[in-house]
Amino acid sequence: MAHGNSCSDSEESEVSESEIDDYADTTYVKLKEGGSKVKYDDNAYKCPFCIGKKKQIYNFKDLLQHATGIAASNRKAKEKATHQALAKFLKTDLADRSLSLQVAVLHPPAPQRDKDEKFVWPWKGVVVNVPTELKDGRRVGESGNRLKEQLSRFNPLRVHPLWNYKGHTGNCIVEFSKDWNGFKDAMSFENYYESERLGKRDWRERKSKGFELYAWVAREDDYNGVGPIADHLRRNGDLKTVNDVTIEESRKTDKLVANLANQIEAKNRHLHELECKYNETTMSLNTMMEQREQLFVSYNEEIKKMQQLARDHSRKIIEENQNLRSELEHKRTELDERSQQLNRMANQNNIDKRKLEEEKQRNAVKNSSLALAEKEQKKADENVLKLVEEHKREKEDALKKILQLEKQLDAKQKLELEIQQLKGQLQVMKHMGGEEDSTVIQKMEELTGELNEKIEEMEAMEALNQTLVVKERKSNDELQEARKELISGLTELLTSRAGRVYIGIKRMGEIDEKPFQVACRLKFARGDAECQAAILSSKWQDELKNPDWHPFRIVTVGDNSQEVIKEDDEKLMELRSELGEDVYKAVKNALLEMNEYNPSGRYTIPELWNYKEGRKATLKEVVQYILKQWKSLKRKRGN
Repeated sequence: MAHGNSCSDSEESEVSESEIDDYADTTYVKLKEGGSKVKYDDNAYKCPFCIGKKKQIYNFKDLLQHATGIAASNRKAKEKATHQALAKFLKTDLADRSLSLQVAVLHPPAPQRDKDEKFVWPWKGVVVNVPTELKDGRRVGESGNRLKEQLSRFNPLRVHPLWNYKGHTGNCIVEFSKDWNGFKDAMSFENYYESERLGKRDWRERKSKGFELYAWVAREDDYNGVGPIADHLRRNGDLKTVNDVTIEESRKTDKLVANLANQIEAKNRHLHELECKYNETTMSLNTMMEQREQLFVSYNEEIKKMQQLARDHSRKIIEENQNLRSELEHKRTELDERSQQLNRMANQNNIDKRKLEEEKQRNAVKNSSLALAEKEQKKADENVLKLVEEHKREKEDALKKILQLEKQLDAKQKLELEIQQLKGQLQVMKHMGGEEDSTVIQKMEELTGELNEKIEEMEAMEALNQTLVVKERKSNDELQEARKELISGLTELLTSRAGRVYIGIKRMGEIDEKPFQVACRLKFARGDAECQAAILSSKWQDELKNPDWHPFRIVTVGDNSQEVIKEDDEKLMELRSELGEDVYKAVKNALLEMNEYNPSGRYTIPELWNYKEGRKATLKEVVQYILKQWKSLKRKRGN
């Protein structure tokens, strides 16, 4: 099906460039005699000279393009000759009517004209005797578009009226397309006007021109003439014979075919590279499929294990449910017994009522005792106030002792410095002691005595300092104990009025519920808002108690490191998105308080609080507030 008889021993040798045409003629004859099969079906053709190529079947147009491209390429002479013969065979012997137009496009036949006759190219027509009239001192005539519509049967591209200083000259230039269809239209344009006796010769011979348009195709005499027509033609065209245009078109076509052949060759190489890559990809894909199969097998095994575990877990759950059901039945039995017991107790209600009356009478007696106890409580309150005042005085004394301690510490440091200086002088004296000078020995004895005095003075100061430190610690502990006693003993007094006064007891780390209530009123119905607020605030209070949640990061300010809230924490960002900025700030403040007062225990701590300034209250402020409240209560009872 390939070369057939064309592969004889004489033809296997290389062909030189000068022998291409002869070898192509010989191969064409063999193709014509049927030596190699080219056509297999109505639209299936095959190149008998490219057996090893991947693409084997072509349509007529593609095979003709293949043969023409290789014949015009830079390949071996023998390959060019065989494909030249194939192209000739396709054009001459296999071309049908449907493909004749494509062959004609590749090598368009030149019109049969005088080879030496020169035309203006691009093809142009001349129209004269266009009607004009005088208007405002200038000649005016029909526009180019109007004339183009009149000449539309000849497919003009543009119509240019020619003007000079007087206006419209009565002449126009008609432009046609540059290809052979344009030449055909131009010649039809000229033949039409010649048949109407309105051609160039008629224009020159007639004395009476009339009002008809005269037209012809522009040639050499028009190009080299004088006047606006010749000027326009020289500016916008060149003189060429039909043969010149044919040669130029053929050269362009051959160049296009060569370029296309080179592109086809490059694409074939690229196709070969893609085939190699495809093979590599296929091998890699096969390897991946094997790995995938292994993974699938291991996945199935894991699924089986998980299913077995799930069955075991379900069995355990069922057994636990059965046990719980048994316990539930037992509890129900106990409840029934308890219900019966309650019924029996209800029967004794009347007896209890009588006992209640007796209890009321005893309570009346107790109330009188409580009145006496209340008086004793007032006295205890006054004792507490005295205790607070006493602690206040002790704190002031402690501050004075601290100042005194700081002064003594400075004196101690100064004394230590003097001791070190004396020791240094003694060392110097010892090094100088080799001379055994009496003066030096006397000086050393004086320095030793002075040093011993300083050491005794420093030891006395250290003892005093230690005594002051112990007293200061004791005083501080007593103040802390007093603060705790105030918090525990005055909780009812301070918390019951915290919303209306400046001093109260605040639980540090406890979330403020008011922002939750405001947010829930906006988000839920009136009946559900309070309940939802309580649920949400309780939920976030539990979150604060969770030791695994610590949304803090450490930042360094100067030489100090401190913990701050992480603004990008997922829980806090979700809270801010759902309930708003006020709720977020309430939770954030509670977090900071919890981290400051009880980071390890994660539960709320009571603290004396100044609500007016939003800070921890001092003992002085608490005492002043209690005295104020006590005096107010005393005045009310006096009234």
